[in-house]
Amino acid sequence: MTTTDTAAGMGAGMVDYDQLTRAQKALMSLSGDVAHQLAEDHGVCVRPLAMRRLDLTTGRVDVVPVPCGSRRDDICKPCADKCRRTRMTQCREGWHLEHEPIPDRPTPTDTQKDLLAVRADLHAVYQEEADETEREAIRDTVAVLDDELRRAGVTGRLEPLDPPERPAVKRSTRRRQDAPNLPRRPVEKRTLGQVFGGKYRPSTFLTLTLDSYGRVDGDGAALDPDGYDYRRAARDAIHFPKIVDRFWQNTRRCVGWEVQYFGTIEPQKRGAPHFHAAIRGTIPRAELRAITAATYHQVWWPQHDQQIYRGDHVPVWNDDAHGFVDPYTGAELPTWEEATDPEVLLSPGHTVTFGAQVHVKGILGGTEEAGRHIGYLTKYLTKSVSQAAGLVEDPTARQREHRRRLVAELDRTPCSPQCPIWLLYGVQPKKVRHTAVPGQCKGKAHRPEHLGIGGRRVLVSRKWSGKTLDDHQAERAAFVRQLLHNAGVRPGYAVDDGPFEWEKTRPGDPDVPTRPALLLHAISQRQRWKADYTAAQALAGDLPDERSATEEVAA
Repeated sequence: MTTTDTAAGMGAGMVDYDQLTRAQKALMSLSGDVAHQLAEDHGVCVRPLAMRRLDLTTGRVDVVPVPCGSRRDDICKPCADKCRRTRMTQCREGWHLEHEPIPDRPTPTDTQKDLLAVRADLHAVYQEEADETEREAIRDTVAVLDDELRRAGVTGRLEPLDPPERPAVKRSTRRRQDAPNLPRRPVEKRTLGQVFGGKYRPSTFLTLTLDSYGRVDGDGAALDPDGYDYRRAARDAIHFPKIVDRFWQNTRRCVGWEVQYFGTIEPQKRGAPHFHAAIRGTIPRAELRAITAATYHQVWWPQHDQQIYRGDHVPVWNDDAHGFVDPYTGAELPTWEEATDPEVLLSPGHTVTFGAQVHVKGILGGTEEAGRHIGYLTKYLTKSVSQAAGLVEDPTARQREHRRRLVAELDRTPCSPQCPIWLLYGVQPKKVRHTAVPGQCKGKAHRPEHLGIGGRRVLVSRKWSGKTLDDHQAERAAFVRQLLHNAGVRPGYAVDDGPFEWEKTRPGDPDVPTRPALLLHAISQRQRWKADYTAAQALAGDLPDERSATEEVAA
């Protein structure tokens, strides 16, 4: 039998395995590859974690596969796709609401007021008490009262008995002279937009970008790398989430109502981040452009333009000084508090502004265009930043050089006050420890695949849908259970409702199955669940069109 005949036989499913040679067996599919592909076809996690589960009702102990929950499709495609669909559900449910998602808070009860009144008296006594034994007793009593207040339904921050120290000197909040002024209106307690024509309540799709750092080609690579401002590009990328937050602050002050948004931070081809946002309600285009032009973020960090230390000549830790010192003179480096003292730091270390390009578009709810924009918002959430920018698969030579220089600049740009890269500029990071390595930071912003974007890729306002991601996932499970119950379908497997106690397994535990066994177990569970779900759908008939998108996620 030739190799060609073997391949043809495998395609037809007619193979005498015992008669094959090693070379012929090498052309056959591995069982692990088949299981991996089958898991992806069924939407099962391909990297399940073995967790030990104790049923607190029956006392039974099982080792079960738990999804890894990865958001990257190159790591686990089923888990990443599930996360993306949940985000799509979250975006869809909050974009075109016609009622406030979060009702007004209830009136405080007499019990809540009585408990807080007792706490107020104890707080006053604590401030005047000098005996430490009495103060300790008051602290214990207040801790019990705080638990009672939480159980009584009181949320929010409770004033601590020992307030934290606050800086004596604050920086001025006066706007920069070169920034245009914005109107400031009192903010109303509403999150819904206006209704036009008595029945239309359109919303907005917004895109914000950063400024230009130099000319680029069609692939986003710098035409003149020496003239491209990589330093400003790296700093703008690191501080991009801050200017986005400042944009929403300015927007709410300017329009006069609590603007709600669902936004994603994605890279352009040049590697610079830009921001897509679904906004509930409408805001005039001219007003959004004016707000964008007037928005800036000042980074009050020490100047870090000139690197003082490099190579092997870097600051060293000194136990006597409890900090880092100069490797030549032994002089202690200035601390973060000293370097950022308002009397010393007279100008910001960097200022971030948006570019002139602002894209605004009105969207009606329930239309095909709305669904298309939701898909566009979540399109790249399953990819890394470098993958989304197109800098991973088959890049050109100019793209490789552009990415190399941007990553090199990020390697010497501090990402936070705690970043050890500050030591290269002669400043001790905030809360520095002896384990810090000068010039080496483990922050996400410094990883090549993140291109300076170190925070969250999805930014959602608090009153967007009134639900968290856990709430949306719980709705998915509740939808399936309700569908099975209404259709009269009894699951062909035991429904696990708990309560459970979970424990991590360790390598070498005798009761832990192998990874392939966990994968096969998860596939079997999925097949049985899918059969019950399909049967319930057939018995229930066509479901109504107007329903939560949790069904789409559950399918």
